[in-house]
Amino acid sequence: MSTILVTGGAGFIGSNFIHIALNSTNENIINLDKLTYAGNLDSLRDVANDPRYTFVHGDICDMEIVERIFEEYRPDAVVHFAAESHVDRSIDSPAAFIETNINGTFVLLEVARKYFHSLEGDARNAFRFLHVSTDEVYGSLGDTGYFTEETTYAPNSPYSASKASADHLVRSYYHTYGLPVLITNCSNNYGPYHFPEKLIPLMILNALEGKSLPIYGTGQNVRDWLYVEDHCRAILRVLEQGVPGKKYNIGGHNEKTNMSIVHTLCDILDDKSPREDGKSYREQITFVKDRPGHDLRYSIDASKIERELGWVPLETFETGIVKTVDWYLQNDEWCKRVTDGSYRRERLGSGE
Repeated sequence: MSTILVTGGAGFIGSNFIHIALNSTNENIINLDKLTYAGNLDSLRDVANDPRYTFVHGDICDMEIVERIFEEYRPDAVVHFAAESHVDRSIDSPAAFIETNINGTFVLLEVARKYFHSLEGDARNAFRFLHVSTDEVYGSLGDTGYFTEETTYAPNSPYSASKASADHLVRSYYHTYGLPVLITNCSNNYGPYHFPEKLIPLMILNALEGKSLPIYGTGQNVRDWLYVEDHCRAILRVLEQGVPGKKYNIGGHNEKTNMSIVHTLCDILDDKSPREDGKSYREQITFVKDRPGHDLRYSIDASKIERELGWVPLETFETGIVKTVDWYLQNDEWCKRVTDGSYRRERLGSGE
């Protein structure tokens, strides 16, 4: 039985990954998480007593803690999710993004490099460092075209710039030190345990509470949407079969405008949890000033991971979005607890 060190495992994608890994593999999971506003152990309550799961409260920027984890648990792989991830917050407070996304990744790489070079034989051959990144590093597309693994980086926000920097650091540790790294760049995730500052959970919860549904600009910005469990299965596939030094784009083949996403959510809620006055949730839609540097369109070419590793998403957007709405309708206590902190679904990232 091998051991995976997961960073940021109490976050949205990280917690889903831990569930998938524990349910589909025999791995031991060490979860290192700082528990910032978006880290929530409620998302892992059902696995807290699993003997294969261990939680460590700590910061990836703290080299002493990271070194202790490597020494004590001797991981066979690192899956690095931990990051500040919200574009709007990066506009208001970029320093945290530089610290966590760049400096934190550097600390992990340094400790992993020294650890890797201490390994011998099968342990050395098996070790992997998988860095989970975003399609936002590529910048913005026009009306046509797709992001491939060879697309030039052109980040347009402090968030995407910090992730691009981390990607380059990870790549450099392969070419300079021989550390067996893997990089994945994914499109927009959605699904259970999503912190409600992001579009889909924000719209669901605001709709149910009778609040406005704020859409930036004209609502015509396009994103490719990927169900989070499909993403987690892809990460496991890359970890098991990916070629060190390579990067893999992961997408859901679901290009949607923000406006169409909100309309779809309103229509599902009209059916599953109708308003008392009988009106559509669409009446709560409002338009707000666009955020600075808002990329127009993202679209992922995921043919490499499909061709080389045999991964394809199991969910269409139509099936995944219904599962997502159902989850939020059935987990209102999780939603209440996760917003008990400083975040109150206020507007962030206006640049003012």
